[in-house]
Amino acid sequence: MPKNVTTDFELDLEADVLVIGGGPAGTWAAWSAASGGAKVVLVDKGYCGTTGCAAASGNGVWYVPPDAEARSSAIASRESLGGYLADRSWMHRVLDQTYANINLLAQWGYPFPTDDEGKPYRRSLQGPEYMRLMRRQIKRIGVKILDHSPAIELLVDSDNAVGGATGVNRQTGGRWAVRSLATVIATGGCAFLSKALGCNVLTGDGYLMAAEAGAEMSGMEFSNAYGISPAFSSVTKTLFYNWATFTYEDGTPIPGAGSQRGRSVIAQTLLKQPVYAILDKAAEQMRPSMRLAQPNFFLPFDRAGIDPFTQRFPVTLRLEGTVRGTGGIRIVDETCATSVQGLYAAGDAATRELICGGFTGGGSHNAAWAISSGYWSGKSAATYAQSLGKKATQRRVRGVGEAVINSRTENPQTLATDEVIQAVQAEVFPYDRNLFRTDKGLSESLTRLDNLWQEVRDSQVENNQLVRAREAAAMVATARWMYNSALERKETRGMHKHQDYPQQDANQQHYLISGGLDQVWVKVQPLNSTAENPKSKIGAAV
Repeated sequence: MPKNVTTDFELDLEADVLVIGGGPAGTWAAWSAASGGAKVVLVDKGYCGTTGCAAASGNGVWYVPPDAEARSSAIASRESLGGYLADRSWMHRVLDQTYANINLLAQWGYPFPTDDEGKPYRRSLQGPEYMRLMRRQIKRIGVKILDHSPAIELLVDSDNAVGGATGVNRQTGGRWAVRSLATVIATGGCAFLSKALGCNVLTGDGYLMAAEAGAEMSGMEFSNAYGISPAFSSVTKTLFYNWATFTYEDGTPIPGAGSQRGRSVIAQTLLKQPVYAILDKAAEQMRPSMRLAQPNFFLPFDRAGIDPFTQRFPVTLRLEGTVRGTGGIRIVDETCATSVQGLYAAGDAATRELICGGFTGGGSHNAAWAISSGYWSGKSAATYAQSLGKKATQRRVRGVGEAVINSRTENPQTLATDEVIQAVQAEVFPYDRNLFRTDKGLSESLTRLDNLWQEVRDSQVENNQLVRAREAAAMVATARWMYNSALERKETRGMHKHQDYPQQDANQQHYLISGGLDQVWVKVQPLNSTAENPKSKIGAAV
């Protein structure tokens, strides 16, 4: 493959498929592509198998045996929560693929426990064991892994088809390039460096790279997931709060805090005063098994000398953004292809509206989506790469990275990266801006975010600051897609709670597609449609 990217690279590789991201979606994509005979390179911002939210703790999985009644019940239980935006055909596909791949994990040796009847229990995965196994499997099948090697920008050919990426090795400081025939973005979502467990490598990098190549986003208004955590901890695993009593400081229970809308109640209370919790609804005999199921959940309590079953502790809400929201890169068909030729998306980097609608996929649905979309994207990328034939040897590629790579001004300023990060956090962290939305609040935030973007686009940084600066740029871009989409959805649906429009509107039962960098746009896409609908474009050049 001829090379016309002029930077001197410490490492310069060629592959059929490049996978960017080493979590569940990325490793399943790499395994699937390599199983199809493709030469695969996987690059990870951290150490593949240990970074990201899945590797940090236990994960529920949307694993339902192929029983018609059980499947129908599992699907129906999510539809109203997500505002009836989920697609049943996609939900069935995910359930089928997840069931097959979880059983494959068992064949590979994953130590699934057994239930009281001695049957294997396959509805949860321990992150460390799961990801250690996935790393071992992709290495065994021949995938080349570049650890500590965040991608910086995508490469495209003369037809604007994606042809790989370039990045940085964190340990050596050297640059790398992988020129590939197909590329899978599996970089996870964006939690805006909120310190939520396992999320501080998830800064929306894949969104930015994909958008610079021309990809679109979908469902970005459903990106305001907050996780409950002890005020003194980053652990946002929330399952065990089903057994909690939430109280004011004086010990009086908070009405509605333990209900389905409990997080909103907790957030409203936190705006005025502290909130406490105690896991007093967990029966004595349950407590040892709870500790075994999620040991990370209890570690902060043990360190603080608190028994959460008998002692109250202060709680807060940490933003998990698109990690446990449902927004992400739009996929256009069952192959998990994006709107850009040669580029595929999987896991939290892709929209999960297709199976979750507008309500969080939590751990279980997002885990199932990572497994299935990872598998499909890798398989499809390998097939696409093989279809290029002789054209594969004729492609010349160039970088399309813009933000902090190519400034719009002749005399760029040095980006104040930390200040930009703090400024975007000030717009997305507060509950009264992001969780409880209003037209006025969204518009005011967008004015400040647009100004931040102008600052990003008029700046450049030295190579040794490039990774952090690109993270900052990705967070600003993500926030702008989120809030532009939220401003256009003038209703309350799923996790998008609009104070000016508190009811769900049947006329807005559609997807919102967004994109653009210097000028953000939003348009409507009807349900059950993957085609462009130019007549429905809203606010082009918002």
